[in-house]
Amino acid sequence: MNRELISSILIPSILISVFVLVKLAEIVFGIDFVQYGVFPRRPTGLLGILTFPFIHADWKHLFNNSTAIFVLGTMLYYFYREVASKTLLWVYLLSGVWLWIGGRANFHIGASGIVYALFGFLFVSGLLRKDLKLMALSLLVVFLYGSLVWGVFPVDETISYEGHLFGLFAGVVVAFVYRKQGKQRPKYSWDYVEQEETPEWFPDPERDLKELDLLQEKERQQQKAPTVSVMYIYKKKDEGA
Repeated sequence: MNRELISSILIPSILISVFVLVKLAEIVFGIDFVQYGVFPRRPTGLLGILTFPFIHADWKHLFNNSTAIFVLGTMLYYFYREVASKTLLWVYLLSGVWLWIGGRANFHIGASGIVYALFGFLFVSGLLRKDLKLMALSLLVVFLYGSLVWGVFPVDETISYEGHLFGLFAGVVVAFVYRKQGKQRPKYSWDYVEQEETPEWFPDPERDLKELDLLQEKERQQQKAPTVSVMYIYKKKDEGA
């Protein structure tokens, strides 16, 4: 396992560790942290923008989000290292803020929004950058997590589809914002070939008409000009001089 891959695993692993610690704290101390989730449009729910991804309803909820965070987060840090931390921070904040603004009046918890955001970012970024490896990564992400798309529809009242939808939208937006930063498609020789100028012999009606007008104008000027004749007088030199 190379150093880049190990460093790519670090941040996702730390996040998952925090998820587990929070759930263990709930069990050990008998505390329910659901009240610290996002409650839309309620001032007391603003704190949930920062805390809601770390709170999970049960171990199954935590496991599903953790595995996705580990896989997608590792992909993010391995292939988009230059913008990975900024991307993670922005999708974390944006998904929470938008959920607070547009979500249903209920507590929303879990890192599903972050999962959808990473999915959206990895998929769209590969297409925007037009790099073969990154486009292949986009296809791999769709293959592994394409079924997530059903989570953005209100098919289950107990699931925060708004968190999924706003997370996905945040990932797409950030992908567009950072599309010119980080890894790009390699430049090939034909990318630097400048467009050739039009050969002089190539027919150009507009150019020919201009040249014809100039010739006609020149002829008119010559006709208007007064005719000046020059006469030379030769005087024969006297022989005796």
